[in-house]
Amino acid sequence: MSLYSELFYCQDVNEFFSDRNAILAMLNVEAALARSQAIHGIFDTEYAKIIAGCCTPENIDISKLKKEIKLGGNAAIPLVKQLTKAVKNRDFEASKFVHLGATSQDIIDTATVLQIGQFINWLDEKLLKLKVELAKLTEKHKNTVMVGRTLLQQARPITFGLKTSAWLEGVCRSIERLCEMKSRLLVMQLAGAVGSQNSNLTHEVRQTFAEILKLNHAYSWQSQRDNINELATNLGILSGTLGKIAKDISLLMQTEVGEVFEGAAEGKGGSSTMPHKRNPVTCAAILANATRVPHLVGSMLSSMIQEHERSAGNWHAEWEVLTDIICLTAGSLEKTIELISGLEIDEKRMLANIEISQGLIFAENVSLALAKRIGKIQAHELVEKACKSAISKNKHLKEVLKENNVEIENMDGLFNPENSIGNSVEIVDALLKKYE
Repeated sequence: MSLYSELFYCQDVNEFFSDRNAILAMLNVEAALARSQAIHGIFDTEYAKIIAGCCTPENIDISKLKKEIKLGGNAAIPLVKQLTKAVKNRDFEASKFVHLGATSQDIIDTATVLQIGQFINWLDEKLLKLKVELAKLTEKHKNTVMVGRTLLQQARPITFGLKTSAWLEGVCRSIERLCEMKSRLLVMQLAGAVGSQNSNLTHEVRQTFAEILKLNHAYSWQSQRDNINELATNLGILSGTLGKIAKDISLLMQTEVGEVFEGAAEGKGGSSTMPHKRNPVTCAAILANATRVPHLVGSMLSSMIQEHERSAGNWHAEWEVLTDIICLTAGSLEKTIELISGLEIDEKRMLANIEISQGLIFAENVSLALAKRIGKIQAHELVEKACKSAISKNKHLKEVLKENNVEIENMDGLFNPENSIGNSVEIVDALLKKYE
């Protein structure tokens, strides 16, 4: 990786897509192929045992394999060559049946799905953890009053729990999408050179192959890449959802706002020149990843337009791009869990910031109350004029209204933040119940 591997990525998921694990996945596919063919009488079961016994990374010279990839254009060709040699050293007859009837893409695609399966298991666990943390945060702050902001301007009061419930709902929608796609994604690829299968890849062999690898049965998808792209696009959506959370928190951390902060830690968020700084470093990493992922998803979608039964270049374009999408999204998810679980909330600052506008954020309350007596248009014009006067005189809106003898029942109540949060609490309760 790079100097920044600890900042942007997740080490566990990086390992799923390491050179060694990629080779192990391809070897597991070759072993499953041999076992399946032997079970259905294509060749002797002893040969399958020998082949499977040689399917270990220790039998593969990774450096040599990487150098030889450029000759064949993919990793399966030199891998099969080295595997066949290892089998031949143990039993010449068994070596005749290595990779029988399969094509390189069968091995690479199925191995990729096995690696993705490891990632999906990790993803399920981490998304559940994030969901739990967001639900806890939302429940705790469903009554915590703060100002809602639109177009980066103060709008009207909401609760912090309403804001975080929206984060929770976005994450839960991603969980639903990822769950729905599993049956289409976690599938085998074993169809031979042009997807038509052959006498060594019978229906029975292919069914057993899928069962051994714990994958769903599928016909050829060698040049139909919607399943892989469904993963890429869903991860792009998840990455954007996590980026949205990080964006909100980084804005709430601004000095002038100061309502929410990343959890403090020794040496975290400092500046090389300004000792007072508390930078949103975790948010920055998540946002950086969320900025990169959409373009990678675009590359994946562009690669879908593949020629005939196997593409020259578009299939190859997927390999590193899909891995990058997975690893960047994993890094964002791991850091978002850390971010949410350690979040610090300044409730007093939230209330103080509501008063910055000197009552202007309650203008809608006043206008609606007046509308019942003098009409909506007249009320809007009156309050708009009062707001302009309050700004020019640097006075509180309530004070200006009283100076102009504007009579409204329960005026103090209209300027009470807790009376201005609409159905925030009810919405939070409904969403928490929906996703419990």
